[in-house]
Amino acid sequence: MRTKKTTKVKKKITADMKIGDLIEENPEAMETLYDVGFGCVGCPMSVHETIEQGAAVHGMTKKDVEELVKELNRRKGK
Repeated sequence: MRTKKTTKVKKKITADMKIGDLIEENPEAMETLYDVGFGCVGCPMSVHETIEQGAAVHGMTKKDVEELVKELNRRKGK
C-alpha cells in the first residue's frame, strides 16, 4: 500500500495579502521587504495592513507594488 506524500503548498503572494500573513507563511519575505524600505515588518499594524497599503505608506507606486509582489513570489521558499 502506497501512502500519499503531502507537501504544504504556499499560496501565491498578492498585493491584498496582509503583511503579517505574508511573514507568517513566508518568513524569508522579510529580507525582500526590508530591501525595499519596509522597516515596519514587525509593527503591530502589519497584521491589519496589506502589502499594497504598507507600500502606499512608504511612497511606493502601483508599479512598485507589482514589482515587489513579483519579487516576493520569485523568492518564495528560498
